[in-house]
Amino acid sequence: MRISEVSVRRPVFATVISLLLVIFGFVSLDRLTVREYPDINRPVVSIETRYRGASAAVVEHKITQVIEDRVAGIEGVLKIESQSEDERSSIRIEFDVSRDIDAAANDVRDRIARVVNSLPEEADPPEVVKADAGAEPILYVAFNADNMSVLELTDYAERYIVDRLATVPGVARVSVNGGRRYAMRIWIDRHALAGRQLTVADIENALRRENIQLPAGRLESYSREFSLRTDVGLDTEEDFRNLVIGRGPDGHLVRLGEVADVRLGAENERTLARTDGGSGVSMGIEQQSKANTLEVVRGIRARPRACWPST
Repeated sequence: MRISEVSVRRPVFATVISLLLVIFGFVSLDRLTVREYPDINRPVVSIETRYRGASAAVVEHKITQVIEDRVAGIEGVLKIESQSEDERSSIRIEFDVSRDIDAAANDVRDRIARVVNSLPEEADPPEVVKADAGAEPILYVAFNADNMSVLELTDYAERYIVDRLATVPGVARVSVNGGRRYAMRIWIDRHALAGRQLTVADIENALRRENIQLPAGRLESYSREFSLRTDVGLDTEEDFRNLVIGRGPDGHLVRLGEVADVRLGAENERTLARTDGGSGVSMGIEQQSKANTLEVVRGIRARPRACWPST
């Protein structure tokens, strides 16, 4: 007996079957994945380390090789690729397709924690992300403001926007491009420094020695308890200018303002981002190696309204 004959003889049964097919179709449409083929992308974890002022050869010897030797024995590693540039070390670790990316990232962080003490003190802590080191951002978010400078925009973005965008499912990292962070810039006069028989190392040692905050214990009584800390008070330009960096040939105290120009400015002035014809800040959104691009973009576009604090 054919389906057409059954449908004609039993119309109610045919109607019920048709409705079930429509319902199953709507349910499947909502749960249907976007991928055309099965997920065969291998998990990728990247390690990025900044070492300001170091050449590519120094970065390779002091950072890249040290980290590579430590992470080589992690379970499920198929391939390790590294790239050493001036001031930057990048390592890409590719795992077997059956390896869980969260577990792989945790193993990498555990190995990195053991090797941090072997890295140079001047280097930034290694950053571990669940994304390809050579991957390009899938989305850029740019903004500017007429009543805020680039320094203020960068501070605002890092305080209110970056962390909120980083919590979107599938986001591996949010990088601020063209941003300028507050820093105390010191421009040294080499002739004035040599005339007082001092070196750049003397200035560096004085800054490391004086511009710190250390715990100083507790002050206890029967009814109250206070936590103590050292406060050197180096907050303004004038405080840094009055910093004693050593003694001159005649024994007088030499202050930083005598041998250098000190001013509050941007930590890095080598990059710039422009939005709508003016200076601004651009944020690049990088997705995780196993994330869905469309879902990440939808999550980012739905988040900006919540990034701005209510007034």
